[in-house]
Amino acid sequence: MMASESWLLIGGLVAIVVAVVHSVLGEVLIFQRMRKETIVPTQGQPVLRERYVRILWATWHIVSVFGLAIAGVLIFMSLYPVTDVRGLFLRAVAISMGVSSALVLFATKGMHPGWVGLLIVSISAAMAF
Repeated sequence: MMASESWLLIGGLVAIVVAVVHSVLGEVLIFQRMRKETIVPTQGQPVLRERYVRILWATWHIVSVFGLAIAGVLIFMSLYPVTDVRGLFLRAVAISMGVSSALVLFATKGMHPGWVGLLIVSISAAMAF
């Protein structure tokens, strides 16, 4: 493995750790106290209304999903340096945007329109490969 591929692998592995730690710490330090017997937290009053807590939770985890997608691309590039990464990149975008769309749809019960935009991006990237 060449030096540049080693750096890509290190970056990818660190991105995975950051994504997992980001979601776990968010759940433990922030959202656990805002949850009442549901997976999606709904208790934020008096500071936040339920609908804002729901989109905050989805958005928090979207960052981790995107981090994992970037990690996957970096690790793949470290293992296969001469491979055309266009298809891999498009798959990473399609999957991460699709998962993010599902998170927003689920968390907000379809009330936040962001899931539609994320789904369109996901489908567009999937259609391109």
